[in-house]
Amino acid sequence: MTKAMRSPGETQHEYRETRGFASFDDPEALSYVDSDGKPNFALIQQTDEFRSLRRRLTTFIFPMTALFLTSYLTFVLLSAYAKEFVSIKVIGVINLGILLGLSQFVTSIAITLGYARYAKRRLDPQRKLLAEKTGVEE
Repeated sequence: MTKAMRSPGETQHEYRETRGFASFDDPEALSYVDSDGKPNFALIQQTDEFRSLRRRLTTFIFPMTALFLTSYLTFVLLSAYAKEFVSIKVIGVINLGILLGLSQFVTSIAITLGYARYAKRRLDPQRKLLAEKTGVEE
């Protein structure tokens, strides 16, 4: 059979033999699962759905990590270097240092609940779409 040049919209991939648009050969279907039924992770990582999932995860993880580290390091630095400030009495024997320490628990719980909500609304639907496209069982 004669082979023609690739069509303008077709791209050449490492995992796929180059075929012209005038080829009469049956194109091989991309398989995201190998013969043993194990996912081909290198191929799955090249899909737009996977990239979108990673982007969504990254847009949550980095800001929340920065928020938590800022909160924690502020507490540690205030405790170490601003002893007069953290020893200000708020109610009875409870001072500002105790409230700042307890706020670390509140921050951790808030970030955890926020992630659970974000994952349910933004990550899980994208993960299901990726699983449907690739045919990989969950």
